[in-house]
Amino acid sequence: MYPSYLIKGDIKMDKIKIQKLKPIKLAYIEHFGEYSKVPYGEYVPRLFEWAKENKVRPGFKNINVFHDDPEEKNPSECKSWIGIPINGDANSDEEVKIKEFPEMQVAALKFKGTASKYKDAYGKIKKWMDANGYDWDGPSFEVCSKKPKEVNGELILYTTIQVPIKKK
Repeated sequence: MYPSYLIKGDIKMDKIKIQKLKPIKLAYIEHFGEYSKVPYGEYVPRLFEWAKENKVRPGFKNINVFHDDPEEKNPSECKSWIGIPINGDANSDEEVKIKEFPEMQVAALKFKGTASKYKDAYGKIKKWMDANGYDWDGPSFEVCSKKPKEVNGELILYTTIQVPIKKK
């Protein structure tokens, strides 16, 4: 049984918190196109298979990186990286790339709700940043805490949205 706020398509968001993220090494598959059409079910298992083949230890949660604002760029051209954190050394190949991110400060917001409500979550972060004197400082990260579920034909997401920030 799902909580009523999920069945009705509402969203649940916690307060925005400032967090310091440790450096991370991310193995990822690059995707161009609408964010709602990313084939996570294909990419994520492939990344874990790649990690096994390359003898690196993957993290438990996938981390997705979203480079573009679909309000400002044609959604069919938006770039995303579907990734997993890894420990160990491996080389990129044609399909799976590796990027090391430095320590960074982020505005973090836990999100549970339908994909159609994601825009509201990002709007809440942007409003908070403006009110607290912060600028966006790089692509956003979404850390998936649970596998998405489909309820009444809508995808329910369980993520923490992390936006790199810097003082204005």
